[in-house]
Amino acid sequence: MIEIRNSILKYIINHKGFYVLFLFFIRIPGHSQNTIKNLSPKSYIAYQTSEKITIDGVASEESWEKSKSTDFFIDIEGTKIPKYETSVKMLWDHEFVYFFAAIKEPHVWGDLKKRDTIVFYNNDFEIFIDPDNDTHNYYEFEVNALNTLWDLFITKPYREGTPVLNDWDANGFKSAVKINGTLNNAKDIDKGWAIEIAIPFKVFKTSYYQNNIPKDIFWRVNFSRVNWDFEIHNNKYYRKKDQKGKFESEYNWVWSPMGVINMHRPEDWGYVYFSSKKAGELDVFEIPKDEKVKQLLYQLYRKQKVFFKNNNRWAISFNELGQKDVRIEDKKVLRTIENHQTGFNITIASPFTERLFIIKEDGKIITKED
Repeated sequence: MIEIRNSILKYIINHKGFYVLFLFFIRIPGHSQNTIKNLSPKSYIAYQTSEKITIDGVASEESWEKSKSTDFFIDIEGTKIPKYETSVKMLWDHEFVYFFAAIKEPHVWGDLKKRDTIVFYNNDFEIFIDPDNDTHNYYEFEVNALNTLWDLFITKPYREGTPVLNDWDANGFKSAVKINGTLNNAKDIDKGWAIEIAIPFKVFKTSYYQNNIPKDIFWRVNFSRVNWDFEIHNNKYYRKKDQKGKFESEYNWVWSPMGVINMHRPEDWGYVYFSSKKAGELDVFEIPKDEKVKQLLYQLYRKQKVFFKNNNRWAISFNELGQKDVRIEDKKVLRTIENHQTGFNITIASPFTERLFIIKEDGKIITKED
């Protein structure tokens, strides 16, 4: 039994001018295998474009030609090779971040045309972005072969039972789809489709005066492709159903594997470094060692959640969590655990930079320089 994102119930309520979407999930059989642990996040260098990028679904500009593609997508759990290849390129300038996804698919189809519908009920391409790497206040964009957009602002991962701002719009979002074949024609075989996207950096601003152009820094990013088995009736495509009349599970193919069937663990996404160098030049990026400190914090966060579920209280020591002395790259880790009325704080002093990293009961990471 596995967890998928197939929502079975949604409530939309008005909350301070926004529509808030609650998604509930079920566990049903699907295309998966055992959880793979300790997967290393992938990284990618996005270079500056030296020219204007026209959003037409064709990566014809010289900057695109000079940019490298990501590795081909892999099954979300990290081991299976998908049936069809998917890869992405990225660029940026001082106004937009650009994406170009090449999606191989012998049958290109879709029927969802209304913005903010549940786009992953069709085959789709998805982008997940957490600019400040604290796992809160992140963004999701889904687009199908009809160029239908579902854009979401997510205040906290679903594990915290948090409402999703479904009525939030990424103003200035641009996209174009190019079909290499024919759309919704079951009588032929297609080669696939491509999608080109431009998202303004102002979409990700947290305050009016914030300068959030990510020059020579990294964001946490991941890409996903949802793909469904299908049936054909009267030359029309439909999601395939099992013998009981229920939709079969989707395939989830991603750039940076998650180890579990759950995209909403931003701490496990990949790293995209926005180089100030131009496309065609060469830069180097290494994931900072402090990220290993954060991964340790998330291990402790998950242990605290399990402990609370079993004991109806938070653990007051690391011994209660079954974790004694810990080292990272043979360096001793200094840490404290503090409970309070509404939850807990776990603090680790980085053995690499001496910065303090704190994780709260809701999984938010706070960084202190002193």
